[in-house]
Amino acid sequence: MADHTRPPENAADTLWPAPLARGPVEATVTVPGSKSVTNRGLVLAALASEPGWLRRPLRSRDTLLMVAALRALGVEIEETVSSNSAATPGSPGPRAAGEAWRIIPTALQGPATVDVGNAGTVMRFLPPLAALAEGDVRFDGDPRSYERPLHGVLAGLRALGARIEDGGRNALPLTVHGNGSLDGGRVSIDASSSSQFVSALLLSAPRFNQGVEVRHTGEGGVPSMPHIRMTVEMLRAAGAQVDAPEDGGEADVWRVTSGALLGRDLTVEPDLSNAQPFLAAALVTGGTVTVPDWPRHTSQPGDVLRELLTEMGAACRLDERGLTVTGGGRIHGIDADLSEVGELTPGIAALAALADGESVLRGVGHLRLHETDRLAALTKELGALGCDVSETADGLRIRPRPLHAGVFHTYDDHRLATAGAILGLAVEGVEVENIATTGKTLPDFPALWAGMLGSEPSEGA
Repeated sequence: MADHTRPPENAADTLWPAPLARGPVEATVTVPGSKSVTNRGLVLAALASEPGWLRRPLRSRDTLLMVAALRALGVEIEETVSSNSAATPGSPGPRAAGEAWRIIPTALQGPATVDVGNAGTVMRFLPPLAALAEGDVRFDGDPRSYERPLHGVLAGLRALGARIEDGGRNALPLTVHGNGSLDGGRVSIDASSSSQFVSALLLSAPRFNQGVEVRHTGEGGVPSMPHIRMTVEMLRAAGAQVDAPEDGGEADVWRVTSGALLGRDLTVEPDLSNAQPFLAAALVTGGTVTVPDWPRHTSQPGDVLRELLTEMGAACRLDERGLTVTGGGRIHGIDADLSEVGELTPGIAALAALADGESVLRGVGHLRLHETDRLAALTKELGALGCDVSETADGLRIRPRPLHAGVFHTYDDHRLATAGAILGLAVEGVEVENIATTGKTLPDFPALWAGMLGSEPSEGA
């Protein structure tokens, strides 16, 4: 496997001076829409029996890759942007109140080529759709995508009757030989490395001839379970019949009945996980940050930020204005199981490096298989700035030490980039390599960050 803790050779050419906070932050930050909801909504709309709408979607690299892939399979997606929106069709931009995508489902067709980039939702959610297409669909992506696990999805599809050619690697690049339908039925998979294996099979299951019964049989539990609950909730909202463990059913077993999906008019919530760096800024600076439109009830796992930030010393208030977080002047160490919210780990680790005591982050061994090996990368980069960090079997142990200036490498990982920005608020001279990688799920991050701080975007953004 390639060394994903080695910074790119051209890192010095893409350094972003992370702005130092000159005092308590006082800001309201409108966060773009949820990637998880946007890409699930696109898949369900593409499989529906009638047109649907996706309003206020996230427009980022991952979601635009999903749009391009669905179009390659024959799905029509019309984009409308109101005149007061800063976004333009086909390019990343902020979440706009007047923006909407109309999805018109058609018979899925090959031959087609899908570029997954390094988007887990695209590389895992779309092979089941490709099995329903007429013709061959080839999947390829960024070099790192070749190393990310796909075995659960591919093994499941093969057991359900799909023909897939991948040279025996169980990884990209690969070709799905679609014949217009898939039998479906019962399947057992190991989903201990990604909840997306389960979600991928469930999302397309209403179109399988026999629906699907997915049983997780791996030795470890399924990580990021809230993302599967999001999938179940969105399937039910689209008219699917789903039986899930949380309904009192069998543990680690999900069933979806074959049937037509409804075209929905869905408004996408703000991405709660992407709100993390902005809310963390309140804790770091002893200030106050409000994120509008924070839902009172949501399937997004990022909602646990309210609990985590409170434990680390913040005051959180959810009201008609949104979620408001106020820092208490100190950051407390934390002992937390983040197995259900692994994507929050880099940001929590950054806060832990600035805390008044030791932190232990548990349950996130699966992060070694994400956009990069996040545990190794965090250990190396936090350590390079002076923090005492060590990997455990399933997480990190962080002992704060005085931090100093330095380069914080991102390894093309958006969560590492925002973690570096959090550190830069308190540590003068932190430079984040390749801040542009935030465009994967959080477009225009440097401008949003500068706006929060009341300054101009830093050079190198």
